[in-house]
Amino acid sequence: MVDICPMENAALLIAIIQNAIDGIITIDERGKIESINPSACKLFDYTPEEVIGKNVSMLMPPPDKAQHDEYLNRYQHTGHAHIIGVGREVVGLKKDGAIFPFRLGISEVQYSGRKIYTGFIHDLSREKEAENQLKEYAAHLEELVEERTQSLKATVGALQTAKEEVSLSLEKEKELGLLKSRFVSIASHEFRTPLTSVQLSVSLIEKYAEPFNSPNIVKHVDKIKSAVGNLTSILNDFLSLEKLESGMQQPTYNDFDLVQFAEVITEEMQVLAKQNQNIIYQHTGTKSTVWLDQNLLKNCIVNLVNNAIKYSGENTFIGFTTEINKRECIITVSDNGIGIPEADQKHLFEAFFRAHNTGTIPGTGLGLNIVARYTNLMNGKIDFKSDVNQGTLFTITFPIS
Repeated sequence: MVDICPMENAALLIAIIQNAIDGIITIDERGKIESINPSACKLFDYTPEEVIGKNVSMLMPPPDKAQHDEYLNRYQHTGHAHIIGVGREVVGLKKDGAIFPFRLGISEVQYSGRKIYTGFIHDLSREKEAENQLKEYAAHLEELVEERTQSLKATVGALQTAKEEVSLSLEKEKELGLLKSRFVSIASHEFRTPLTSVQLSVSLIEKYAEPFNSPNIVKHVDKIKSAVGNLTSILNDFLSLEKLESGMQQPTYNDFDLVQFAEVITEEMQVLAKQNQNIIYQHTGTKSTVWLDQNLLKNCIVNLVNNAIKYSGENTFIGFTTEINKRECIITVSDNGIGIPEADQKHLFEAFFRAHNTGTIPGTGLGLNIVARYTNLMNGKIDFKSDVNQGTLFTITFPIS
């Protein structure tokens, strides 16, 4: 190990200070500047001759400028420090009057019987500029999300208006099938294209907004996703109804395992359930194979389970059972939700009908009509039992041939 003499130590220390990236300033007990390195001179735009011997408050904007000497005196008398030994963000005053942000760390050194205070200055200008740009970009993203939200609201309003116009026309026109075809054609072409555009845009916004972790952006994106999902569900109901009305929908039978089929549906629907809603599936019987149309049956079960989710509260159970005996295949879906008023029950499977206690829960009034008609296409029958605020049990039965 090579010994370094005191003079070499001093030269090394001076070299380190002179070449330091951060600014370094030393002051005496009265606040007068004793030394300043090149980095600090560059930050404040002063030469050493212009600042050495001057009070360090010349590098501070108000109100720090006026309070500095008072703070220094108070510390020397009380020994209570607010800044010394603790880094914090402050602003500095350049020679031309401009201010800039920096992180300041101050240390106290006893040297030759007196106190020397050393300030270490790390310029934060670039970091603050980048932070401001990030905030501006996040605000711009929020504006874009808000614009998409307003656009989607306008689309929802247009669809609602179109639906109301169709409902009025259904009462007046005798050619019901033609009128529905017109509406479905308009809905398919006029609404699917903007819905696809909105869905793509919101996916892009969600992707680009991830780094900002903004609750406002997430809130608006979730609103858009929910609205797009509701609109898509409405269009699908109308398209299914159109196929039934035109006679284009016919069952395609095949053998399949009902238990495996039902378990997959249970997993898919559990993802859509409310908080602490649990879908409980059970099968009865030794047989598990049935001869039905899988697509039509899945539509029926999904529709019934989805209704159970919508019209039941959180922290509830939804029952889903299948049974195969010698004569029948029986499928039930039950909940303990809001139930169906007795006066509405006779109209439950009519198209566009919704019970009076559904409130603001979204729906088209077509789901159960489609379920009943799909069940009928497969030579089955549907029945239900319901009491207000007690829940509802739907039963679909298919003969075993």
